[in-house]
Order: sequence, then structure tokens, then C-alpha cells
Amino acid sequence: MLNPTPNVTGEFAHAAPLIIPWVLRLFGAIMIIVIGIWISGKGEYLTARALGRTRHFDQMLRDFLANIVRYFILTITGLTVLSQFGVQTTSLVAVIGAASLAIGLALQGTLSNLAAGVMLLIFRPFKIGHHINVGGNAGTVKELTLFWTEVITDDNIQIIIPNSSVWGQALKNLTTYGGPVGTVEIRFPLTETAPLSDTRDKIRKLVDANANIAKTPPPTVLFDRSAADNTLLLVVKFLPSAGNADTIKSEVIEQAQAALATPAAL
Repeated sequence: MLNPTPNVTGEFAHAAPLIIPWVLRLFGAIMIIVIGIWISGKGEYLTARALGRTRHFDQMLRDFLANIVRYFILTITGLTVLSQFGVQTTSLVAVIGAASLAIGLALQGTLSNLAAGVMLLIFRPFKIGHHINVGGNAGTVKELTLFWTEVITDDNIQIIIPNSSVWGQALKNLTTYGGPVGTVEIRFPLTETAPLSDTRDKIRKLVDANANIAKTPPPTVLFDRSAADNTLLLVVKFLPSAGNADTIKSEVIEQAQAALATPAAL
């Protein structure tokens, strides 16, 4: 007895209403992915090109913003592809938003450094090669990234400063207006009864006699008042000509202490 020949045409006709919609959805998803990738690449290129015409935008910041545009378009593309297969993207967006909020709270320190890095790259209070003093750290800027600033001191020590610390406090740039790089400043507190002329002359003589202090520009010895408690101050500024700046500063402090007749004057 012969087996009955299966009716392939009939079975395909029965399955076609189920297969064809999924094939069309798959084809549409592939087209969305292809078009989305093309648009994201084009958007990244146009963003980088537009920002490249703005003189205040650093190359790293330009690439960063261009990448944000690219990944934003790719995210929209992914959500559109999921909606092609009936996935409820509204709830998915809510989940992504909640997860982003949790990640943002966990990484708020890192994100603050990122935000400060973006501000530094936009406003550029200093450039690579500038000599700066921020938070008691003085040196030459070697690199500025989105998260930290790398500074090299005069004695060739690397200092990594988080960008939030750079942006959030006073910064001295000794290069912007062509001032001498590496100027050392020492502030001596004085008593109100200190002989000002004699004190100034003694300190000036020992500074002028120091062979490691540059004569041009000439060192200065001036008086000032502390902004915090109005304390009388003797301010000495000089430019080291040779040797380690910290060592020379220590020598000047030691010599000044010994040169003054009354230690109470300091």
C-alpha cells in the first residue's frame, strides 16, 4: 500500500500567513539597522565637522560629542528594531532610564570629573604646556583628558589631578600673560611692631646674594595683609635660575629666619 503524497502546497499555504509577516518584519529590521548605522555615521561626521569650525572646541571634546550623537542614533535604531517585533519599548525605555539613574548615582564622583573635564575643554583656562598652580600643585600641564589633568612638576614628578578639583577651585596660570614660569612665592607673617624697613632690607640682601635666584626678572620683597585675618605679611617672589625650586625655597626660608635679629618678627 502506497503512502499518500504530502500536500506541500497546501501546508505552505496554511503556514504562509504566519511566516510572511515575520519575514517582512525581519527584512524591515535589517533595513532599519542598515539605515540607522549609516545615519549614525553621517551624524557623527557632520557633528565633528561642525564643531571643528569652532575654535574653542578641543579635538577630544569634539570627538566625544560626535560619539554621543552616534550612539544616541544607534540607541534609537535599536529601540525601533525591537518595536518591529512587538516589543513594548515604552517599558524598556523606563527600565533603561531607571538603570541610568542608578549608575549615575553610583558614579557621581566620576561623572562630576567628566562634567568638569567638558567645561575645561570648552573654556580652556589653560593649555598643554602652560605652567599652572592649582590646589597647591604647581607644574607644567602635560595632558588634559575628560576625567583628569596631568601635571609635571619642576623636579619631574607626575601629578594626576581629578578635573572636579581643577574646575572647583582657584587656578593660577603663570603662562597666559607671558609671566615668568616657575615663580616662587613665600609669605612670612610679621608682628605689628616689626621694623618693616630693616626686615625688608635684610630679606632683600639675602635674596640678592643667592646665586640660584634669577636676576631677571628681579625678585620682589613687598608687604601685604592676609585676607583671612588681616595679618601683616612679608611677601617674597623670585624666579629660580638653577636647581630644584622647592630646595631653593627652603633655603630662603631658613636664611630669612636666621637673618632676622628677632625670630618673633616672623
